[in-house]
Amino acid sequence: MSDVALRPMAASDLPTVMRIEKESYSVPWSESTFRGLLRRRDAELIVAEADSAVVGYAVYWTVLDQSELGNVAVAPAWRGRGIGDMLVAEVVRRAGQAGVREVFLEVRPSNAAARRLYERFGFAQVGRRRNYYQSPVEDALVLRRPLRAGLPLNPQD
Repeated sequence: MSDVALRPMAASDLPTVMRIEKESYSVPWSESTFRGLLRRRDAELIVAEADSAVVGYAVYWTVLDQSELGNVAVAPAWRGRGIGDMLVAEVVRRAGQAGVREVFLEVRPSNAAARRLYERFGFAQVGRRRNYYQSPVEDALVLRRPLRAGLPLNPQD
C-alpha cells in the first residue's frame, strides 16, 4: 500500500491508538500499558499512518533471541486493505534484522481473520493456553514463526 507509511509510535499517537484498541478488543490494553511499553528498551511499537492519521499499530518485544508479537490492530474502516499484513511483515523484518530466531504470539481460536493473517506469514500452532482470554472466556492458540535463512519474510516472497 503506497499511501500507508510505517513509523515508530509516539506518545502523541495514544489517543488514536486507544480508540482503535477499544474498537478491536473485548479486553483492551490500558493507556498506561502502552505508555509503559513506549519506555521499555526491549519493546517496539509501530504505527501505520494514512492521510496523516494513525490507522493501525503493532507492538512486540524481544528477550534474547525470541520476540513476542503482543498486539496488532487496524481501525475498522481500514481493515481489508493489507495494513495488518504490512504491520506483521514489518515486525518479522525488524525481528530478523535484530537476530531474533523465532517470534511467538497468542490468538483466539475464533479469530479466523487474524489466524489467516498469521498463517500467511508462516506462523504455526505450537501450543494452547486454556482459558487465556476473558470476555468471552476462550483458550489462546500459541503460534510460532521461526526466522531462519531461506524462509521468506513476506508471504509474497
